[in-house]
Amino acid sequence: MNPSTACAEVVVDELVRHGVRDAVLCPGSRSAPLAFALHGADRDQRLRLHVRLDERAAAFLALGLAKGSGRPVPVVTTSGTAVANLHPAVLEASHSGVPLLLLTADRPPELRGTGANQTTDQPGIFGSAVRWQHDLGTPDTRPGQVPVWRSTVSRAIAAATGVRGEQPGPVHLNLPFREPLVPGEGPELAEPLGGRPDGAPWTAPVTGPVVSRVLSAPPVPDDGRRTLMVVGDLPLEDVDWGAAAAELAASRGWPLIAEPSSGGARSHALPHGTLLLSATDWMASHRPERVVVVGRPTLARPVSRLLADPGLDVDLVVAPGPWPDPAGRARSVLPLESLLVQGGGAAAEASGWVAEWADAASLVSAAVAGPVAQSWPSGVAVARTLTGAVAPDAQVFAGSSNSVRDLELAATPGPRVVASRGLAGIDGCLSTASGLALASERPTYALVGDLTFLHDVGGLVVGPPELQPDLTVVVVNDDGGGIFSLLEPGASQHAAAFERVFGTPHDADLAALSRGAGARFTSVSAPDELAEVVAAPPSGLHVVEVRVDRTGHRDLHARLRALAADALR
Repeated sequence: MNPSTACAEVVVDELVRHGVRDAVLCPGSRSAPLAFALHGADRDQRLRLHVRLDERAAAFLALGLAKGSGRPVPVVTTSGTAVANLHPAVLEASHSGVPLLLLTADRPPELRGTGANQTTDQPGIFGSAVRWQHDLGTPDTRPGQVPVWRSTVSRAIAAATGVRGEQPGPVHLNLPFREPLVPGEGPELAEPLGGRPDGAPWTAPVTGPVVSRVLSAPPVPDDGRRTLMVVGDLPLEDVDWGAAAAELAASRGWPLIAEPSSGGARSHALPHGTLLLSATDWMASHRPERVVVVGRPTLARPVSRLLADPGLDVDLVVAPGPWPDPAGRARSVLPLESLLVQGGGAAAEASGWVAEWADAASLVSAAVAGPVAQSWPSGVAVARTLTGAVAPDAQVFAGSSNSVRDLELAATPGPRVVASRGLAGIDGCLSTASGLALASERPTYALVGDLTFLHDVGGLVVGPPELQPDLTVVVVNDDGGGIFSLLEPGASQHAAAFERVFGTPHDADLAALSRGAGARFTSVSAPDELAEVVAAPPSGLHVVEVRVDRTGHRDLHARLRALAADALR
């Protein structure tokens, strides 16, 4: 076996030994050794290989597979601009703590800077966005390389998964290959390629189980003051940290508001938390003295304003890595394991405090339920219909613009919500949702806007030999950037410029695009039509379009805030 082929075989074998079960490959010549090795592993049912044409979509598919499975997932590319196309997914994985492995084939290092075709400085191309990066070196016939290759893969897996206590995230392995790039040609590597005889990883970092981390974690303190818990985006892990947060809040008598992607916290949270925080008169008499933030809240400006208030204390309970504190107000940072630790004190008069918030949430829910239902077609009404119609064990991937905010306003418990809130970009959402669907037994849906859909329409292209995701994509089509109508540019004084530079109408034919990519397409115009379509278990790729008029977005949100404030007077 020639050195390039041998190196690729060893790398793939060691990945499998470390528990990798899915890999995503883009076609290319320089990456041929890895392509042959992955094809062989897929043939032998050691992993599942997913082949995609576009590197950006492939990287987000790997991101979704990793989010859904909790395992590291490699994405493999050839050299040159193919590598650069991974960068958006790398940034999302970095900021959301997802174990993504970037295996980039390269030309031999002596060709860098010479003008050789498809050759650039790939080592370090992702900068500080990766947890670790390594240029493996060009394989040759020298003995002693196999242990180095296997050890390097072990280091990459450890860095990606954060097993030594660091935040999980992307890792970059750059693999320069010299020709020949296909099996059966060139000089032979005489060294045995095998790994540990028992099939174990070459190097397995020893880490303590969750129980040992819990034993070393301090409890979340409770000093008896009026405390509000805010739960933001949380990682998908074996432990449902959102549910643990909800249990802690209930035991302490703390009101709980939660974002859609907060795991189990969502089904226990007070509905319409953002509307409560927006009711300034009510908040003036119900202002907490302390806020416990679990995870990373990113959605609502009222939450950001609350956490920036210099008159209250903020305590964070977060995953490893940089803690989320844009206002610089946090007085303590605790690990997520603290949610599972008993003790920390007991709240004084907590029952009255939490009851006041619960009563207020009930009043707001009653005030806005009718207007939300009557607002069809609107993003909020679509979100409410979708989450009310799907199976309880379903999961909904929420697009990063209006969609996830519509789910928050809809305030329907129901399915698990997953979102890419690391950098909250609209790119790669269809591919990420496809990865979630492929990684999970749950019925999987995506709720996205039309710009999010158009940004990743290539993610719908799945070749006939490939495993097809069972994914129903609900597109709220308002023909442009509806979220901007809710922000400052959407004010009436900017109307002359708004439509062209923020509204960005496109008049795209979503039906033609979907069918051209091989997906089924359905257009619905009424809530019962949408409910009927999404009640069916997803089978293959199915795009469901709901056309809405974004000119009413700003007025609807203003009306809901006004109704909430009036209900609390």
